[in-house]
Amino acid sequence: MVSPIDIQKALKGMDYPATKEQILEQAKGSDKEVLDALQKIDDREYEGPSGVSAAVFD
Repeated sequence: MVSPIDIQKALKGMDYPATKEQILEQAKGSDKEVLDALQKIDDREYEGPSGVSAAVFD
């Protein structure tokens, strides 16, 4: 099970706003579970890590 902390670690150093594509690129070295969770977020621009976490855990 992916936690919000896993998502934050995967996106450490990310510049925002960021698109889904940029987020996936940033997280590409992460666990498969993290990448699978991020694949499911809406294809839009995110203002910060809390927005990404909200999209993952919504």
